Amino acid sequence: MSATSAAPPTSPRYGITIPFDGVTLVEHRRWFRELVELGYTDVWSAETDGTDGFTPLALAAAWEPELRLGVAIIPAYTRGPALLAQTVAAMAEAAPGRFAFGLGTSSDVIVGRWNAAQFVEPYKRVRDTIRFLRSALAGEKVDQEYDTFTVRGFRLARPVEHPPPIFLAALRSGMLHLAGREADGVIVNWLSAEDVATVKPEVGADIPMAARIFVCPSEDVDTVRKLGRRMIAAYLNVGVYAEFHRWLGRGPVLEPMWGAWQAGDRKRALDVIPDEVVDSLIVHGSYDECRAHIGRYVANGIDIPIMAVIPIGMELDEAVRGLAPPWTAG
Repeated sequence: MSATSAAPPTSPRYGITIPFDGVTLVEHRRWFRELVELGYTDVWSAETDGTDGFTPLALAAAWEPELRLGVAIIPAYTRGPALLAQTVAAMAEAAPGRFAFGLGTSSDVIVGRWNAAQFVEPYKRVRDTIRFLRSALAGEKVDQEYDTFTVRGFRLARPVEHPPPIFLAALRSGMLHLAGREADGVIVNWLSAEDVATVKPEVGADIPMAARIFVCPSEDVDTVRKLGRRMIAAYLNVGVYAEFHRWLGRGPVLEPMWGAWQAGDRKRALDVIPDEVVDSLIVHGSYDECRAHIGRYVANGIDIPIMAVIPIGMELDEAVRGLAPPWTAG
């Protein structure tokens, strides 16, 4: 664990993913207040093909000072090093002591196809970015040739007094070990509550772990599993996630899906995903069952569970209220 990292949170953290689908950013003001009243402590954004990762958090910082903020994740490639440092510093200044910065490699699709950047040497790129940010956010002048980029003579004009913790998105051993050595926390995704026991030892007991958890509070099992299969096929056929699940030991049950997908048979790829895989990766059932399932993630070592709510047959506000913490393993 890095010298600046903090121990895992001792008080419960109850996170939820923002922005909410179908809700404009300006409409989130009343949502942020309601989240606090319901007992949520954290809001975490992302950066894929919707809003950028920082704007929703900047609004939350201004509108609701009780919320803790995080982004999971910002790609290491899609902003230049200096601009990235400026953006992180500005967010930390807007929410002092309440912001966690999540960094990751993202994917070749987001980085290469959508952002016209080269997705090369991902391990070195995130390592170099962490090291650069440590220096830049501390107000140091950076004149350094890293393995994956070079920065000449950059210094932040507004360094932050207390730099935010840097969380690294990680899947398999190499990146998990890097998070344990150089980051202040780790972000995991697309794993079961039981998988946490496999991942946790790779980073060490003292580093905080955040996890995005897909939650569908519905007892319509067939509909949930149908949706879950589409989500699993969309994500777990991406190379990094496929290798992650092979590493977790899920290869034998997912090989039929991977084979069908590679053969271009999308329908069969969905059909051969076992129910037990959907049930382990997508939290669903009654509100009490969902809270208990999320509680198992916490019991197994997740410090900051971050729900990504998928409402089926109900309005979003009903789902958010019904899933309100505390989340205790049943």
